[in-house]
Amino acid sequence: MTGVELDGLDRLDGLDALFAPRGVAVVGASRDPAKLGAALARSVARFPGYVALVNARDPAPAAGVHASIAEAAEHGPVDLALICVPARGCADAVAEAAKAGARAAVIYGGGFAEAGPEGERYQRDLAAVAERTGIRLLGPNTSGFLSPGRGLIASFVPGAADVPAGRIAVVAASGGVNHALAYLLAEAGHGVSLAVGLGNGVDLAAEDVLDHLESDERTTAVALHIESVADGRKLVGAVARLAATRPVVALVVGRHDVGAFAASHTGALATSWRTTRAALAQAGAVLVDDERELVDAVGALSLLRLPAAADPGVGIVTAQAGPGLLLLDDLRGRHAAVPELSDATVGALAEHLPPLTYQRNPVDTGRPGPGFAAVLTAVAADPAVDLLAGYALHEPDAFDLPKAVDAYPGTVPLVLGVGGAGDDVPRTRRALIDRGIPVAGDPHGLAAMTGALLADARARHRTRAASVPARRPAGIEPGPGPWDEDQAKTLLDSLAVTTMPRRACADRAEAHRALAELSGPVAVKLLDAAVLHKTEIGGVRLGVRTTEELDAALDALRSAGAPRFLVERMAPAGVDLVVGARRDPVFGPVVLVGLGGTTAEALADVALRLAPLTVPEAASMLAELAGRALLEGWRGGPVLDPAALAGVVVALGDLLAAHRELEEIEINPLRLTHQGLFALDAVCIAAEPEVSDGRTHH
Repeated sequence: MTGVELDGLDRLDGLDALFAPRGVAVVGASRDPAKLGAALARSVARFPGYVALVNARDPAPAAGVHASIAEAAEHGPVDLALICVPARGCADAVAEAAKAGARAAVIYGGGFAEAGPEGERYQRDLAAVAERTGIRLLGPNTSGFLSPGRGLIASFVPGAADVPAGRIAVVAASGGVNHALAYLLAEAGHGVSLAVGLGNGVDLAAEDVLDHLESDERTTAVALHIESVADGRKLVGAVARLAATRPVVALVVGRHDVGAFAASHTGALATSWRTTRAALAQAGAVLVDDERELVDAVGALSLLRLPAAADPGVGIVTAQAGPGLLLLDDLRGRHAAVPELSDATVGALAEHLPPLTYQRNPVDTGRPGPGFAAVLTAVAADPAVDLLAGYALHEPDAFDLPKAVDAYPGTVPLVLGVGGAGDDVPRTRRALIDRGIPVAGDPHGLAAMTGALLADARARHRTRAASVPARRPAGIEPGPGPWDEDQAKTLLDSLAVTTMPRRACADRAEAHRALAELSGPVAVKLLDAAVLHKTEIGGVRLGVRTTEELDAALDALRSAGAPRFLVERMAPAGVDLVVGARRDPVFGPVVLVGLGGTTAEALADVALRLAPLTVPEAASMLAELAGRALLEGWRGGPVLDPAALAGVVVALGDLLAAHRELEEIEINPLRLTHQGLFALDAVCIAAEPEVSDGRTHH
């Protein structure tokens, strides 16, 4: 079978040719040991399948170096071509490989989209070959992949062959990060089932590899590293499917301003860090902040997974008080539930611990000793404890920690931290991992493992609770736009979002009639669809009560260029929120909730989700706001009904998801008062018309 003969189904599902080939060919193999092709030939030499070397300029049949990949394929199956030639020759090399029967290829070199216009052309040529022949491409601009369990080290990086086989798959945007994570996992006592560096991703993207891992029995957890995203919805779908059976731990680059370097790295723009993280978490991934946390988190999840639960309780047992305090503090920052132990549990602990030790949770044993297993057992028996986290320094003269674990009946899952120096410490950690116990080297690592297990359990509980599809708004047509504030609020009225009584006024006389009709003080605003930020040009006057004050306000608004006016009853005092929905270029419709007014922009205290979403998922956004205490009756203030806010969020998300002609709709502020929620200002923006085949359409 040749690449030309592959049908669409093979193209979508046939990654076995890449990651589990019968034979490989190194195209561009070199006799110069310093060249990339020579390094790669050394790496694949131990592959148990067929290995062929190809060098058109310097063939050596007696040494097994063929003049072409077609010639190499005459001696054995070549499913995978490893391409080590300059960028300008890669497309032709891939085409030749496909013609010779290869179904997959890795392009190692750089000089593609990351290198400017000429490199972009080379990358387009590669994409065209992949599309025409059906061959699957990894790279370009990658250091390849590792599959230690299959004896295939398709990497030119020295030391890659030393990474042991294991349970964890790594899917990294960068070949360098792929290897760095593989080394860190090996150092922590874990191995990898598959470790892939995507590079520029001309064909294969993260979602393709994630889908492949769904059926990989060797893999029990996945470490995902993201720099940029081409198709957000495809990535989210792949993560959601995989997370249903295997935990996914994600590290997203871009918290700070790294866009220029990211673009130079892969030729792609860095995605929105905040939106990408929110989307992955919504899909069920566990989020981490750095590579060390990634290793601890995925290592723990590769060994155990808690049942889905809204808020599992953690019991802490520490053999030294100081590290226990560090652990407790870290877990509190991760919003872990650390319940106080029952009187019955405390009574059981008193039989094993001296009276001066703390026995309420955390439980401090004072020092590790022979009774450590009994203490673990007593805490695990508490009805509020779903997970046990223990920490001890390595003190072999005091007790044997692996033996203590052997004596623990395992009534709830156990994770451990073991500190210390010397060769015995790694051996002890290895012994614990061999027993299926996740182990870290310090309190922060133990907290990262514990937090990951909790986050994964919560995510699966949240996914189950939010499994009902969101309802689309019925009978609502926004119209072609543009929309001024009154029109935007009319749209909100149709969505059952409460606004204040108002009048749109064409002239001064209508404004005076509006003042008479609306009881209480009013706000007078410039009404113009072209002006999105009225306060910045003096287009808002508040607290207008008298006709004289109204005339002064109208004069000021006329000076600001107001063609029309909006007269609106003033809202009660309260706490301001911002709620909005926008069409993200990568992920599509996204909803946002945060503290309103200028506070939202200054502090970025916001939570995001992909739309459409359900009411439970929307309500969960509140837990992510640092200022959420302001919404819970702070100093006698109003108390937010989460379901009421969630209803607004869902309605805006559904509206945007159902109407492609809308780009954005935002309520800022949405005021929380003792009387409920009121939309005080609203902006609605039309999507730019799409242009295709000379025709303009929405």
